[in-house]
Amino acid sequence: MVHTLALTAGLALLWLLLSGYFLTLILALGITSIVLVVWIAHRMDVVDHESHPIHMAAKGLIYFPWLMWEIVKANIDVALAIIKGKNAIAPKTMRVTASQRSDVGLVTYANSITLTPGTVTVYVDGDMFLVHALTKGSADGLETGDMDKRVTALEGYVEHGKEGVG
Repeated sequence: MVHTLALTAGLALLWLLLSGYFLTLILALGITSIVLVVWIAHRMDVVDHESHPIHMAAKGLIYFPWLMWEIVKANIDVALAIIKGKNAIAPKTMRVTASQRSDVGLVTYANSITLTPGTVTVYVDGDMFLVHALTKGSADGLETGDMDKRVTALEGYVEHGKEGVG
């Protein structure tokens, strides 16, 4: 029930942010559409801790600004590689081991890698990702394991008696 209420609140907030209208008819249509979507999702039995991971929301407020900053830094790295020419581009395919325990965590990590310019998650096999890195900087960034630790912390699992990086 908590996930259903969180989904309803999230959809209502998103609808209000995207709509920006507060006319009675528009609000009524918005409420009707939200109720219909939540009812369909509930009937399909897809509202659970993985489809709507509210347990990650608080830690997401820390993770997503960090990810945005990483995206900015990676954009600069790729732009500089383009300006410098062929010598700065050093494509590399590498295997990355993910430490996440849930499907949501694995998907978040794979998507975070792909969202960061200069890296693409090409293939996923369990906890092993095949990643293409465009520059040495983007490959080095993945090899530090910082993003992996942060996604594991976002996921909320405790690693070796300590909570992950947050």
